[in-house]
Amino acid sequence: MPTVQRSIRIQEKTFREIEQMVRESGKEFSAVTNELLEEAVRMQRCPGIVFSEGTAGRRARIAGSGIEVWEVIAAYKSMSKDFNRLQNAYHWLSEQQLGSAVGYYKAYTEEIDRIIKQNDELTGEDVHKRYPFLVRGSR
Repeated sequence: MPTVQRSIRIQEKTFREIEQMVRESGKEFSAVTNELLEEAVRMQRCPGIVFSEGTAGRRARIAGSGIEVWEVIAAYKSMSKDFNRLQNAYHWLSEQQLGSAVGYYKAYTEEIDRIIKQNDELTGEDVHKRYPFLVRGSR
C-alpha cells in the first residue's frame, strides 16, 4: 500500500507508550504507529468496535463482548442477512452491538470476507497442527 511521509508532533507520554509497544512487539516504530492510527480511524468510523489481540492477531471485535466481528457476520450471512434472526441468535448482544458489527462489515467488507474464507478453509488437520493441545490425549 502506498505511504505518505508527514511530520507530526506526538506528546512525549504517547511517544513513550508507543516505544514500549515497539519493544514488546519487535516491530518498527512506523509499523506500530500506523497500526494504531488505522485502528483509531476504524473505531472512529465504526463506533462500538474495538481491536484486541487474539490467537490470530489483532482483529475487530464488538465492544464489551470479546466476539470478533467476522463471527457475527458469518452467522448473519448464513441467515440471508436477516437482522431479526441475528438478534435472536445473539440475544445477549444489544441491537447497537450487532449494528456496529454490521456497520463495520459494510465499511470493511473485503477484510471480513477474507477472514471468513480463511476460517471456512480450515481443516481439522490444520487446527490440530496449529493447536496440538486441543487433541485428546496430548496432555
